[in-house]
Amino acid sequence: MNFWRGAAACCLNENHQILMVLQGKPDEEPKWSVPSGGVEPGETIEECCVREVWEETGYRVHIAKKLFEKRGQSYGWNVEVHYFQAAMVLRLRISDGNRWCFAHNL
Repeated sequence: MNFWRGAAACCLNENHQILMVLQGKPDEEPKWSVPSGGVEPGETIEECCVREVWEETGYRVHIAKKLFEKRGQSYGWNVEVHYFQAAMVLRLRISDGNRWCFAHNL
C-alpha cells in the first residue's frame, strides 16, 4: 500500500478566528480546510507546514506547538497528517480563496 505524509496548520488571528482555505482538485467541488499539504523530499514535517501556509495564503508562520497526528486510509493509501498550531510572523497578503472563520461557523 502507498504512503502519504502531510502537515496541517491551525492559525488563529487576534479575534480567535481560524484561517481557512478552499482546497480541491480541478474535477472536485472545493472544500474549506486549514492550510495543509504533503511533505516534499528532504523536508521535515514542520517545514512542510510552514511552506504550505506560505504557498496557500502568503502568510509567514512559525510552529508554536504540535497538536496531534491523524492516521488512516484514503483511496488505497496509508495517510498520516500532523496538525500544528502556527503563529503568524508576517502578514503580507491573503488571496481570494482564503477566509478567517469563527470555529462555531465551521
